[in-house]
Amino acid sequence: MVLFGRQKTQLVTAEEALPGRAEPLAVPTMHAVFPDRRIVAPFPDGMRTAVFGMGCFWGAERLFWRTPGVWSTAVGYAGGYTRNPTYEEVCTGRTGHTEVVLVVYDPEVISYPALLKVFWEGHDPTQGMRQGNDVGTQYRSTVYLTDPAELSDVETTRDAYQSALARGGHGQITTEIAPLGDFYYAEDYHQQYLHKVPNGYCGLGGTGVSCPVGLTPSE
Repeated sequence: MVLFGRQKTQLVTAEEALPGRAEPLAVPTMHAVFPDRRIVAPFPDGMRTAVFGMGCFWGAERLFWRTPGVWSTAVGYAGGYTRNPTYEEVCTGRTGHTEVVLVVYDPEVISYPALLKVFWEGHDPTQGMRQGNDVGTQYRSTVYLTDPAELSDVETTRDAYQSALARGGHGQITTEIAPLGDFYYAEDYHQQYLHKVPNGYCGLGGTGVSCPVGLTPSE
């Protein structure tokens, strides 16, 4: 399918990207599921953040807010060029962004590798510019690093999961791994969407293969 003269699965260049806007989109301060917790900084002392893309962000966010040790979550856009994009702009494929979830977590309760296990198992990271029936660059699998020290854990768990996937007959992991640039919050109605609309669409689906966190690829 061609959209605006380009394949939906072809990443836009910086020169081709929509310009966006200087003003950020209006978002609520507090979490709809945990109304005493913020979705925008500042967060309590000791909390850390992680950013993952797993296809449609509605189901990804719910997966993480249900994970013990996760303090708060929010959905947004990252990895592209357009400033403060709207959902409609991201869906054109002309922003370079993918749909992501911001995870605020307590490292005293859950480790970053344990979050990566939730990430790897919660979707199919081998599908390139799609996730299930959702096709386009905005649905690509991504891990955006909020700390350079995270890279080692990402690569170790990726390699371990690749070995497990291969044994299960799956293909190569296509997950984009890069430092986090700008994270742009998505519109109010997207935040905690599946809490607000319990029967809403959720395209999240894993491979059924367990990620052996704590093991080396050869193990």
